[in-house]
Amino acid sequence: MDEIKRLSEQGDFWNDQRRGGELLKEKTGLERDVDEFTKAFTLLEELEILNQLAEEEADSETLADVVAKLADLGQMVTDLELSKMLSGPNDASNALLTINAGAGGTEACDWAQILLRMYLRWCERRGYRTAILDELPGDGAGFKNVTIGVEGHHAYGFLRAENGVHRLVRISPFDANKRRHTSFASVYVYPELADDIDVSINEADLRVDTYRASGAGGQHVNKTESAIRITHMPTGIVVACQNERSQHKNRAMVMKMLKARLYDLELQKRQKTLDDENAKKQRIEWGSQIRSYVLQPYRLVKDVRTGMEIGDVDRVLDGDLDGLIKAYLLMA
Repeated sequence: MDEIKRLSEQGDFWNDQRRGGELLKEKTGLERDVDEFTKAFTLLEELEILNQLAEEEADSETLADVVAKLADLGQMVTDLELSKMLSGPNDASNALLTINAGAGGTEACDWAQILLRMYLRWCERRGYRTAILDELPGDGAGFKNVTIGVEGHHAYGFLRAENGVHRLVRISPFDANKRRHTSFASVYVYPELADDIDVSINEADLRVDTYRASGAGGQHVNKTESAIRITHMPTGIVVACQNERSQHKNRAMVMKMLKARLYDLELQKRQKTLDDENAKKQRIEWGSQIRSYVLQPYRLVKDVRTGMEIGDVDRVLDGDLDGLIKAYLLMA
C-alpha cells in the first residue's frame, strides 16, 4: 500500500492511465483486506484484556460478555480465511452466470426459474447488482436457459462454487396425480472480462462477414448490411452481433465478445481445473449433481462435494447460500 502511494505521488504516474488505474484498484483491495484483519486483531486484544480482568475480579457478567463476543471474533476469522481462498486472478471480478434446464421437461424449466430466483435473492443479500442478459422461456413454465450478469466485489470468486448440476426432488405442481418428480439444471459461472485486459488478435486470422440485420422492424432493418459476423480462424470461434444500428458499433461489440472468448480459452489452457471442466462437462441428469434439494419425502439440501447438509430448504431457496459456498471454498 505504501509503495503504491509512493508511485501515485510521482509526476508521471498517470502517463500510463491503464496501469495507474490498476494500481489504485489494487490499493483499494489491499486497504479492505488490512482493515478487516485490523478489526479482528483489535477485537482479539480487547477480549484478552477483558478476559484477564474478569478472571481477576471473578466477574461472571463480563466473562459471559467475552464468551459472546468470541463468537463474533470466530466469524471474523472465518471470513478472513475465506478471503484468503479468494485470491485467484479473477476472483474479485464480476460474474456471468448461466442456468440451463436439463432432464425433466417443464419440471426442469421451472427448476431453472427457481434457481434464478435463489441466486437473485443471494445477490440482493450481498448488495450485488444484477441484470438478466439473455433468456429463453420454457414451453410451459420457467426457462430453458437464462444468463445474468452479477456486479460486485468477489462476485465470481463466490459464485464459482455453484458450477455444476443441481438436482431437485419434489411433488410436481404440474402433475395432476401429485407424483414425485426429479429435475435437473446446470449452472455455469464465468468471470466478466475487464476492459483493461489486453488480448492480442491478429487481423489476418479473422474472417469478417457482413449481412442484413433482422429484427422487429424500422427503416434501418434489412436496408443495409450492418450486422457483423467474425470467425477466428485458428480457434474456429464465431461471434456475431446485429443489435446496433451501425456496422461500426456492431464490429466493436463483436470484437469485445471475441476478446472475452479468446481470454476464456487461454484460461482453460493455463488452468487444468478449468480445462477439465470445459473439456468434459457433466450431463445434466442422474449421478452428476453437485447438490441435491429434496422437498419430498423429507426436506434436505445436501452438497455432494462437501457433505454439508441443511434441513431448512426454504431458507436456502430464498438465497441463504453463504454456508454452502463457504464450505466449498474452504475445502477447495
